[in-house]
Amino acid sequence: MSHDDLPLAEQIKRESRYLRGTLRDSLADHATGALRDEDTHLSKFHGLYQQDDRELREERRQQKLEPHFQFMLRLRLPGGVLTPDQWLGLDEVADRFADGSLRLTTRQTFQFHRVFKENLQPLIQHLDSLGLDSRGACGDVNRNVVANVNPHLSANHARVYDHAVQISERLMWRSRAYEETWLNEAPKTREGEEEEPFYTYRYLPRKFKVAIALPPHNDCDVLANDIGLIAIEEDGDIVGYNIAVGGGMGMTYGETGTYPRLASPVGFVPANQVVDACEAIAAIQRDHGCRTDRAHARFKYTLDDYGLEWFKERFAEVHGTPLEPLRDYSLKDSGDQFGWTEDDRGRHHLTLFIPSGRIRDFEQLKLRTALRSIAKVHSGEFRITCNQNLIIAGVSEQEKSAIQKLVEHYGLDDGGKSSPLARNAISCVAFPTCGLAMAESERYLPELSQKIHQLMSEVGIGDQVIQLRVSGCPNGCARPYLGEIALTGKAPGKYNLYLGADTGGNRLNRLYRENIDEAQILADLKPLFERFAQERNADEGFGDFLYRSGVIRPYSGPEDFHQPLIARG
Repeated sequence: MSHDDLPLAEQIKRESRYLRGTLRDSLADHATGALRDEDTHLSKFHGLYQQDDRELREERRQQKLEPHFQFMLRLRLPGGVLTPDQWLGLDEVADRFADGSLRLTTRQTFQFHRVFKENLQPLIQHLDSLGLDSRGACGDVNRNVVANVNPHLSANHARVYDHAVQISERLMWRSRAYEETWLNEAPKTREGEEEEPFYTYRYLPRKFKVAIALPPHNDCDVLANDIGLIAIEEDGDIVGYNIAVGGGMGMTYGETGTYPRLASPVGFVPANQVVDACEAIAAIQRDHGCRTDRAHARFKYTLDDYGLEWFKERFAEVHGTPLEPLRDYSLKDSGDQFGWTEDDRGRHHLTLFIPSGRIRDFEQLKLRTALRSIAKVHSGEFRITCNQNLIIAGVSEQEKSAIQKLVEHYGLDDGGKSSPLARNAISCVAFPTCGLAMAESERYLPELSQKIHQLMSEVGIGDQVIQLRVSGCPNGCARPYLGEIALTGKAPGKYNLYLGADTGGNRLNRLYRENIDEAQILADLKPLFERFAQERNADEGFGDFLYRSGVIRPYSGPEDFHQPLIARG
């Protein structure tokens, strides 16, 4: 295929001069709040998406004004760990350059919303002064590497975190386009060095994600990633990782060639080989992934096209050593553990519930002020969870009482102020800024979870932990296909209802009914809750009950994912 026959996104990457494009010229153009069209593709590699306020579109169109352009900027923050000083620096950024809020994402990092074009460069320069960056937080490269944050495994979490950082650094794009565009650094020639020794001028066919889990906990939904690393412990140490490949949540409604997929466990590598192994796997996708159809370009489709045996052969060639047989493991829960815990070194960790990850000062809860106050007295770390919650980590005995007083003073939720359903629910941003959203998500979740919890309470299961996921579209930012109950937006006020995932992230849910409103969603859930209350086994989860009772049937193949179990109407 000739260069001109490639999709536009591939052409833009190849002609971008290693992601420079005309970004500097776009930023200097004060006649518009937008970037040039081709630069909007390249800006994603730098960690930002161009958006506009969809609720102002019609008003501005009638006024003959361009859309209210703005940007979402996301950080690269492997493992979701940052210092109190970095927290305070990001808190300052929220007011100076964004909408006054911090948002914790489902990939253990921060997003800033409503950043205008003139504030992009000073914001990124401020991040650089904090030792942080947004390089590769979006785009067709490896994204933020996520990892378990369970404080009960603190010693091994440190090892896992180190591996997350090492993998992130190894798979980070190298071009100096970031420094030249945002930090005003002069171009430098590095004699004898390639600008992009790993990615080359092509980069990857699509985004690529890596996660690390410490069994039995799976708070990162490890099998939802292109590479899932499952730590294997022996004698209290991590000896290596089982590798699972080909996970991914995104799909398109009605197109049976697109579907969510859980990563397939394929083999084991020793701990000292895991970074090289991840590079080898990314190289296989770089060289063999589809570049002619972006809807078919994720790693999951490469594996389904060629097969797992083909992958194992390619891995042995590229890595130089074949995969070893899988080791035994079990993934049992994917939720966060709230409140105070103490690790084996005598340090304390406090997990706080942050609804939808949105940190701002609300009318009844001065959440951002509270966390700023904690950062000023805390000397440990902040850890973001993949469920959009926050851990005040590494608290000394001397600091614990001071932090607890702040928690009580500001009325923060350590898990005791909310229902089990609410604190095990996650959502994406959706309206008004996400251009892909078809229905509400973050703004709708509190109301929805309250109504579902009321149904549960009426039949005596209000204290049951059920994982609820809400996404404004089918692309899966809130990992909806791993929810025991999940909604994906179809149109304003209309959703597809999915049921039946398990609590450990080992099973996808099923499309139960499509394109229904809230009244129908609640009407469908009520009899299922009644049956669950009467017929469940001890310690049986809601999703497992739906499978055991025959409400949910196993998949017969990927195309089956698009077929609802109950027809609309």
